[in-house]
Amino acid sequence: MIELRHINKSFGNLQVLRNIDLTIDEGSVTAVVGASGAGKTTLLQVAGTLLRPDSGEVVFDGTEVSRWKDRRLSAFRNKSVGFVFQFHQLLAEFSALENVMLPALIAGQSKSKAKKAASELLEVLGVADRASHKPAELSGGERQRIAIARALVNRPRIVFADEPTGSLDSRNRDEIRSLITEMRSRFRQTFLIVTHDPTVASVADKVVTMADGRITGVEDLSITPQPICAD
Repeated sequence: MIELRHINKSFGNLQVLRNIDLTIDEGSVTAVVGASGAGKTTLLQVAGTLLRPDSGEVVFDGTEVSRWKDRRLSAFRNKSVGFVFQFHQLLAEFSALENVMLPALIAGQSKSKAKKAASELLEVLGVADRASHKPAELSGGERQRIAIARALVNRPRIVFADEPTGSLDSRNRDEIRSLITEMRSRFRQTFLIVTHDPTVASVADKVVTMADGRITGVEDLSITPQPICAD
């Protein structure tokens, strides 16, 4: 679904990504782990076309997209990509329902269709009763559920999540982890998750380890080891 080919990215004299090659399969959950400063968030932002690589290619369904002009990239992200961040990034002046509706309205949906899609997701995520509340009136776990609903409202092909449980307590962390698994099963959603949380990484099909801007290991957890038969 997404291929990163020979990606390099620097900020000034600091090289953050070094010759990154990575394939993300459709319908999979991929977790990227590593110490702070390893390049995980920059990798996510390049894969999600929020940042352009200095060299290399970001290929989506066989089409190289990272060199598209800004307007075309913005339309692509709105339609095909969802983002969930550690601190939810909800707009304080809007209700939960309005926050979820925004990407659909930007995509050109009618208000009635956007409201219906947003309401359905709030129901699925267990926060329908909080639809009229503004972010300041919601708990951390509720805000993150709203952020996930917003990321899903346009039914994107892939969701990029940057430390989605990083600011949550253990109970809400476990609930968000379960929600990721449920969303993948219910909507056949693809996830790329940057995380320090081993319990989140444990639900992934593939765990990518990074250090010093490089991929140092890839563990494919979707492959079931075959039993060894004794002679």
